[in-house]
Amino acid sequence: MSGRMVCVDDFEEFSKKHLSKATWEFYSGGADECQTVSENRNAFKRFRLRPRFLRDVSHRDLSTTLLGERVECPICVSPTGLKDLACPQGDIYTAKVAAEMETCMVVSTFSNSSAEDIMAASPGGLKWFQMYFMPNKVFTQRLVQKVERAGYKALVVTIDLPIVGKRYSDIRNKFQLPPHVTVPNLLALKDGSEQDSAKDGRNYGMGGSPQDPTFSWKDVDWLSSITNLPIILKGILTAEDAGIALEHPGVKGILVSNHGGRQLDGVPATIEVLPEIVAAVGERLEVYLDGGVRTGTDVLKALALGARAVFVGRPAIWGLAYNGEDGVAEVLKILRNELDLAMALSGCRCPAEIKHPLVVGKEYYSKL
Repeated sequence: MSGRMVCVDDFEEFSKKHLSKATWEFYSGGADECQTVSENRNAFKRFRLRPRFLRDVSHRDLSTTLLGERVECPICVSPTGLKDLACPQGDIYTAKVAAEMETCMVVSTFSNSSAEDIMAASPGGLKWFQMYFMPNKVFTQRLVQKVERAGYKALVVTIDLPIVGKRYSDIRNKFQLPPHVTVPNLLALKDGSEQDSAKDGRNYGMGGSPQDPTFSWKDVDWLSSITNLPIILKGILTAEDAGIALEHPGVKGILVSNHGGRQLDGVPATIEVLPEIVAAVGERLEVYLDGGVRTGTDVLKALALGARAVFVGRPAIWGLAYNGEDGVAEVLKILRNELDLAMALSGCRCPAEIKHPLVVGKEYYSKL
């Protein structure tokens, strides 16, 4: 560690220098030419802020609620698999920080600590569990029961991975998990009947999808029938699919996501599609966003365009690579403080005051 870390990009730069080439490219890379990876970040820069002044912003409250659960800040942690490649016990460290900061963490099926161990290490913190619809329904049901018993408050169901996208860097690097890195949430449920692609997660990211490619809306209803946990669909990118989600009572939220640009290259940035998703569901579903969030003003723009909260994935990884638990805490505190500052400079005292008129496309000010 050297120098003072001022912004999230500083942690990314450190990680690029200190992680192995294969690990760095696994985390930072995306599908095909990585157009969507770049656009997730660049799209935020195409929006402009219209601040309001002469408002008393001496006291600010960043808290909000997610499905009725209070969080201290609308900056949460996305599900990212294989954190131990960046730092041993990465999932546990991240969960402890999220709990201490009283925000939400989504735990990945491909975490390197079990759902139970992560919960035990960070009691009291709001945690959701990300899952795939596995080829074997018995396996899927046992996984749901496992996380229910552990105390998770929602299921975040990934819908954009019927087949794994083509990731050039992982193919070139022949990416494989080292022998000491395991995926306990899959290992604990093995009984010899699961398909090879879901047995232990060792071919994660190399063409072996954990998801059943037949997964469809009827399976969303089946999931709803076997659990009382609310379901959040992760990966919706169109108003059409958002509208269909309204027809399925178990669905309580949408996480607007393009899998960090790791699936279908060329899809829009999540901040670009956020407004149409919000317009399609109105107040009937909560809408969240991940993808490309790196600054407090990014968070402010997403909230103004209708997201109830944002989720960050890679920034947490960069924090782990920098300094483990303390590094994650530093990243999340930087983002929180930047949001607090941006709110004050925009005339907003709480998330409820962050409204759509605060943000316009850059063409609004074009004189051409």
